[in-house]
Amino acid sequence: MSQQDDRATYLSIVTLCDDFTYDSDAAEDYYQLYLPDDDQPHGYMLTDIVKQMPWTSEFTVRHDHPRSVTVLDNSHGEDTASAINDAFAGLVNNCIDRKLFGSLDGRHSESCTIVSAKYDQPVHVERFAAALFGLTQRGAHLVAYTNDAEIGMKLWIPRRSAHLYTCPGMLDTTVAGGVKSGSSPFLTIIEEAQEEASLPEMLVRQHARSRGAISHLSLTGKGFRGEQGLVVPDFIYVYDMELPSDVVPKPCDNEVGEFNCMSIEEVQAALLNGEFKPDSAAVLIDFLIRHSFIIPENEPDFVEISMRLHRRLPFRVLA
Repeated sequence: MSQQDDRATYLSIVTLCDDFTYDSDAAEDYYQLYLPDDDQPHGYMLTDIVKQMPWTSEFTVRHDHPRSVTVLDNSHGEDTASAINDAFAGLVNNCIDRKLFGSLDGRHSESCTIVSAKYDQPVHVERFAAALFGLTQRGAHLVAYTNDAEIGMKLWIPRRSAHLYTCPGMLDTTVAGGVKSGSSPFLTIIEEAQEEASLPEMLVRQHARSRGAISHLSLTGKGFRGEQGLVVPDFIYVYDMELPSDVVPKPCDNEVGEFNCMSIEEVQAALLNGEFKPDSAAVLIDFLIRHSFIIPENEPDFVEISMRLHRRLPFRVLA
């Protein structure tokens, strides 16, 4: 995801999250990742990553076209899901022990479900490792706002803490997080709302509303401190929550520096100034469209923006 220039538009902001080419032949430039007994690919891997990866006997790598990496089922059909999970876990452990790949940040991370897999039991991989394999990732974002008859709508916008690995110091949606294995999008919102914004579960259950999902296919770039050019298929469940006027989000963990209540005009200016984390910027543009602040009459790229916010991913989605 590359950085925005001085002439940012809503379309250019969305393109930051959807910068993988639409050329149908692009897959030939990558190794395609396959799971056992499945002829559909699950990810695109960079050649450099494939070369550096300390492959184990649970994987086969094919270097002639079409190039591929395939996870083997060492259970011979008795417990395929566990065989896949063990294969990824052993490989990622080895990478961390050997301090390979900046994306892993030298540490383990929570597991996330491989949403393209179709087995009786879930399969998963550590979240920091997902981009190395080009696997589809899931997130959940919530935008909290207030409505005043005289002032109008204002959004609660946090600034990310300066120590964070990804996009430190940038603006964000009110609450956001990756959907962990065994969890759900709404449970993710409930947990993150408490951890990041001190918003109690009962309040979130009462006021938060699901508003759909957005999707994009991006490449890691300057805003990412790990390997560059990794393919990141991603979809985000989006939620809105109108807060009572006396409720003020407050940082609870160390991931948020501060919250500010910003007018729509202030949010739009910050978006166009490149102050938001790229995927959060896309969520907010979707919010502005759904609440009729961005409409066909004031945005010449309205249709293109709407389509780019809902890209059809090249991999199966079973979530």
